[in-house]
Amino acid sequence: MNNEVDLKDKKFEIFITDDEIASIVTDVSNKINNSFIKAPIFIAILNGSFVFAADIIRKINIPNSEISFIKLSSYFGTRTTGNVHELIGLGKSIENRNIIILEDIIDTGKTLHTFLPQLHNQQPASLKIGVLLHKPDATVFEVPIDYCCFSIPNKFVLGYGLDYDGYGRNSKDIY
Repeated sequence: MNNEVDLKDKKFEIFITDDEIASIVTDVSNKINNSFIKAPIFIAILNGSFVFAADIIRKINIPNSEISFIKLSSYFGTRTTGNVHELIGLGKSIENRNIIILEDIIDTGKTLHTFLPQLHNQQPASLKIGVLLHKPDATVFEVPIDYCCFSIPNKFVLGYGLDYDGYGRNSKDIY
């Protein structure tokens, strides 16, 4: 395990190990498995949530569960731009379906705050949110989080799917 990583112009120290991540992802997956009888559609928000979503979905044992991906973006470098752009859409009906959004990180909450009304307009049976990381001190737009792996301070993080200008996603730990 590398305790530090250098990317571009910044140095990052290990923050959450892959063992800690694996343990909490298993716990969250078990909570989801115990909460749903009817198969949900998981909606993973790309790019950052792809590793988290893969780990969650492999532990789901609810028959006929599905996963779909959307791409929303509000970051440039280490800062949010304040604008949310939908780059890839859902492309399937979610009416009367149980939906679980999988997101890598919620900091200001703007991305989901902007996107959730679009989902509610499609009249899902239920809508839950699972997030790997939440930064409560950075939250400006309240978002109802149903499954949260880690609450963290308002610091920039990368690894386990999260990036710095496209770099660092491949780390199994979070820095």
